[in-house]
Amino acid sequence: MLVGTLVLAGLASGLAAAEVSAALPAFPRPLTDYVAVESPDLMATLVGRARAEPFNAVATLVFVLAVLHTFLAGKIRHWAHVVEERHCARLALKREASDGNDDGAPDEVSFGGQVLHFFGEVEAIFGIWAVVLGATIVGFKGLDTAVHYVADTVNYTEPMFVVVIMALASTRPVLRLAEQAMRAVASLGGGRPVAWWLSILTVAPLLGSLITEPAAMTIGALLLAKQFYALNPSLRLKYATLGLLFVNISIGGTLTHFAAPPVLMVAAAWGWDMKYMFTHFGWHAISGIVLANVAYLLAFRKELFALRPAAVDPTARVEEPVPAWVTAVHLVFLGFTVWMAHYPALFIGGFLFYLAFAQATAHHQSKVELKSPLLVGFFLAGLVIHGGLQAWWIQPVLGRLGEIPLFAGATILTAFNDNALITYLATLVPGFSEQLKFAVVSGAVTGGGLTVIANAPNPAGQSILQRYFPEGISPLGLLLGALVPTLIVAFSFMVL
Repeated sequence: MLVGTLVLAGLASGLAAAEVSAALPAFPRPLTDYVAVESPDLMATLVGRARAEPFNAVATLVFVLAVLHTFLAGKIRHWAHVVEERHCARLALKREASDGNDDGAPDEVSFGGQVLHFFGEVEAIFGIWAVVLGATIVGFKGLDTAVHYVADTVNYTEPMFVVVIMALASTRPVLRLAEQAMRAVASLGGGRPVAWWLSILTVAPLLGSLITEPAAMTIGALLLAKQFYALNPSLRLKYATLGLLFVNISIGGTLTHFAAPPVLMVAAAWGWDMKYMFTHFGWHAISGIVLANVAYLLAFRKELFALRPAAVDPTARVEEPVPAWVTAVHLVFLGFTVWMAHYPALFIGGFLFYLAFAQATAHHQSKVELKSPLLVGFFLAGLVIHGGLQAWWIQPVLGRLGEIPLFAGATILTAFNDNALITYLATLVPGFSEQLKFAVVSGAVTGGGLTVIANAPNPAGQSILQRYFPEGISPLGLLLGALVPTLIVAFSFMVL
């Protein structure tokens, strides 16, 4: 009886929500509604759209503030450390007279310091500003519209997929297999750090076309952390490597039609299959990766060749090998998740089965890491909430550009928005020729390493590697580190 009541209540709630959604005006406003204010002049068109829908300008202002916030994250984290140090100093003075529980530890944490830490986490920023955006939608359109947009209109499939694929890709059996594959390549260079560096930055991005970019980013970042960043290279080389990793991952997934989010957005709409991707994008991507790696290898050759492997601790416990059948089952779960990437109910269900398998084979597993994947998923969820309201200005910008300007425009716009959103909006522009389609997608993936928000897997890499940057990863440092590889990749796509 109780179950029947709950089912009926759920159905009634769903029907009521559907009725409310049907009664609400379309939000965000369809782009076709702006026909009356279209103009040959781009600025006149944007001004006309802003006047027709004033909320557009406010939503973009909130988004710009969120982007600016990402550039201040490092400074905010520094303030957090200062506040916490002052708080600990005050507690130390109090404990000289009396330590409440006599355990020698702080009796309380700094609330202000913890709040600043939260505001300084890059993965939390777009979620924080999504709250501001939600309040803005309520003010302009009402509570029902805000709820409908966040709960029903925005598609969270990609953030959920990234959470699951990151968790699976960071498991001990998968990492061991990837490490063995790259060890085989690195052995050609004697297994030196420079050989590992080159192997990871070449093989991991190309693997992204098979295991998806988020998985390739996770594996590549974890192996770089172990084989390169742990050796404490210079800060300049750290940023150069980070920028190179982000750019290579962004273009490395374009050999197939299912691995890179910006390609996924257009493949079905434009009829691009695996053959098309490999023949039109694949060789450009491979050339770009090789040329960029060689350029940085030559630029940093003295430091890279001077790095020496970390001394092996003779007392360290040697890890037992993972049975082949356990690794095979992990690959099945990984493959199933990639196969069902568009169906959250299925890949999340598969992940729950994986958790049961991991528990049953715990002696061959490392601890399932969910904190970083969840933070990255939160980041992407906040980004798509904001990004869904930026079509009003991105679509007319893309629609007015020729092949070279479109490539450059997509590359630049990608730095301020997820590249999957850029390519999706391109599918809304009528009359795109094959040359323009190539230009917008190649431009979007070319700019995917310039900022942490430019490509969906970037937050995963930043989350894994940020502990090697004393003051956190600076957006300016990342931009400078990725600039040269981005120019090389642009040359590969547009000239070669």
